[in-house]
Amino acid sequence: MQDQSFNPFHMAQAQFDHVADLLELDKSARQLLRNPMREYHFNIPVRMDGGAVEVFRGFRVQHNDARGPGKGGIRFHPQETINTVRALAMWMTWKCAVVDIPLGGSKGGVICDPHNLSAREQEQLCRGWVRQVARDVGPLADVPAPDVMTSAQHMLWMLDEYETIHGAKYPGFITGKPVGMGGSLGRREATGYGVIYTVREALRELDLQPQNTLASVQGFGNVSQYAIELFNEMGGKVICVSCWDQDDQTSYTFRKNSGIVLEELRSITDHFGGISKDRAKDLGYEVLPGEAWLEQEADILMPAAIENQITKDNVEKIHSRVRIIAEGANGPTTPEADQVIHKRNIFLIPDFLANAGGVTCSYFEQVQSNINYFWEKEDVLGRLDTKMTAAFQAVSEMAKKRNLYMREAAYVISVNRVAQACKDRGWI
Repeated sequence: MQDQSFNPFHMAQAQFDHVADLLELDKSARQLLRNPMREYHFNIPVRMDGGAVEVFRGFRVQHNDARGPGKGGIRFHPQETINTVRALAMWMTWKCAVVDIPLGGSKGGVICDPHNLSAREQEQLCRGWVRQVARDVGPLADVPAPDVMTSAQHMLWMLDEYETIHGAKYPGFITGKPVGMGGSLGRREATGYGVIYTVREALRELDLQPQNTLASVQGFGNVSQYAIELFNEMGGKVICVSCWDQDDQTSYTFRKNSGIVLEELRSITDHFGGISKDRAKDLGYEVLPGEAWLEQEADILMPAAIENQITKDNVEKIHSRVRIIAEGANGPTTPEADQVIHKRNIFLIPDFLANAGGVTCSYFEQVQSNINYFWEKEDVLGRLDTKMTAAFQAVSEMAKKRNLYMREAAYVISVNRVAQACKDRGWI
């Protein structure tokens, strides 16, 4: 369960403030970039299958669009808060900038638990969300996408509602669509593969061979599964994964010394990324407490679940063998934990660089939808590899040049690009 006292937006602002000092940004730039440009808060009434009407709270936050239309996912989560959405929108701004794609940062969410909603109720929730913001989003303004506990089907319902309202076809309004309905090949793999493209480059810098490395992963959703897939293809071995158990309302770590078998775990996983504890035991996995993933004797840690997972309270549990932390999730590491990681000289690949593969491929999908021409999967993943590798190398070079921590270097590049766009537009 997430710490209710944790405010991710305050963390995002603290990270920005630190880099604003490094860049010596003036007061107007700080004021503009420290807070979202626009926010939408709204109620979504849904008639439930039993006949009663339930009202859900929804959000869309547009942090900055100086470099292009807003871009960012929509989360369905029972613990969603406006401060989470604000933080994620800000991180999306930096994420789009670090991989140098012409988009800004946005994020959306609904406070709900889709585990407890029928398909019809989820459809009504999706359509209701779009009705509330249909005038303020679109292919030239703000482009949504899937996020935690939303899927291609949710995106298609949202697209259909948007097109119904506007009376025309706008496939570029939303990304993460089914491939047969304007989605992009390679989109499902993109975020997880992007994480591993950056891990590959970090291994090269540290002169480590993938086949000699072990990894421990938090989360078993789309990002984690495809990261494990590509890491295995490179010769690496994942010894455990940690994920949330919906029945027990807690998390567990599933471990095998010989390495987890991806397809084996996929066969006992629900569509929200939850692994069956009992079936895992039957397959010979150790079932450990949820935080045990952090303590494993591994070379690489990949937090790929949600924010606020590596904190001052558990960072010292990280094994001395760990050389790389690749943040597949958004905001998994608090500033206090960051200081410890930096002192230990662990090579950190920050979230908005490591997991930028998703938004990069979403941008590719948006481009394809707008021109009504679609690329082969090899083309998409090749372009993705090129973008992610170039972004990693730029951040690494900045870190070496200015003797910065990798997170600081990534922020320096991103914030500088966004601030310059605001200045060029005459906003500041």
